[in-house]
Amino acid sequence: MTTGKTDKETLSSPSRRDAMKCLAWSGGGVLWTLVGGVPVASALSGQARADTMKAAEKGTLSFVQVSDSHIGFTKAANPDSAGTFQAAIDLVNQQQASPALVLHTGDVTHLSKPEEFDTAAELMKGLRVPEVHVVPGEHDVLDRPASAFFERYGYHSSGKGWYSFDHSGVHFIGLINVLSFSAGSLGALGSEQLKWLEDDLKGRSASQPIVVFAHMPLWTVYQDWGWGTGDAEQAMTYLRRFGSVTVLNGHIHQIVQKVEGNIRFHTAASTAFPQPPAGQGKGPGPMKVPSESLRRNLGLTSVSLSVSDGNLALTDHPLPA
Repeated sequence: MTTGKTDKETLSSPSRRDAMKCLAWSGGGVLWTLVGGVPVASALSGQARADTMKAAEKGTLSFVQVSDSHIGFTKAANPDSAGTFQAAIDLVNQQQASPALVLHTGDVTHLSKPEEFDTAAELMKGLRVPEVHVVPGEHDVLDRPASAFFERYGYHSSGKGWYSFDHSGVHFIGLINVLSFSAGSLGALGSEQLKWLEDDLKGRSASQPIVVFAHMPLWTVYQDWGWGTGDAEQAMTYLRRFGSVTVLNGHIHQIVQKVEGNIRFHTAASTAFPQPPAGQGKGPGPMKVPSESLRRNLGLTSVSLSVSDGNLALTDHPLPA
């Protein structure tokens, strides 16, 4: 499902509300394959294994996005967040053609405690992929100035949190938009990071595929709940000249997508617990579902890209019980 309509009236309409409800409980990880610079996303099980094999045969790049593992969270919405994160890792490792890398789009931990980061690190050691790249979520920087996170993941960025790298002809950009976070407020990139982004993209061919990953959405999904980044539009002005841009985020614990010109936005679901669809209920936060159906509600999502019209189609796949 693709939409550029994010105003309150549209989100509260019955059809939009029902669609958001279906999407809210999906996704523990997404397998991304770039074929000729066009990103295609699929589930980490079933058909995705065959798709990955085909992609590998064509010499394309595939990678996995996981998000919002919230290691340390033990409340009623999911008393075993480590267990469900392990289930997602197992699905990554089951791919017949191993993904080239994994992107974790933040909220690795729930309370930024060293022991939570240690547990997450031990779990991620089990990923049988060559590279793992992580950007922080707001739950990872509660110990401002985020020393626990940067001790583990700051080596890419000289401790600043944003960095870029190239892989198989694709330019990846990891951004940070949570350091000034407060409940209900939009994320922010800040002038220093925006200037760095502008400089990072200068001189690059417009034909080079770009993948941007950050925690909070880089478009305003729902402003009343702070689901967006206030200065993201400035970042988009640097990205619009590129023919293929994929923007991956987490934070809202549900699949929402938008296509705007050559930029495709995708927010991933959590591996820990669902949140309510935008505008439904009192506000964002862990949403409890019956314990026997929790893993089904944290299921994986397959996404396919229609080259003819640019639309994204989603199919939900539950985690194994």
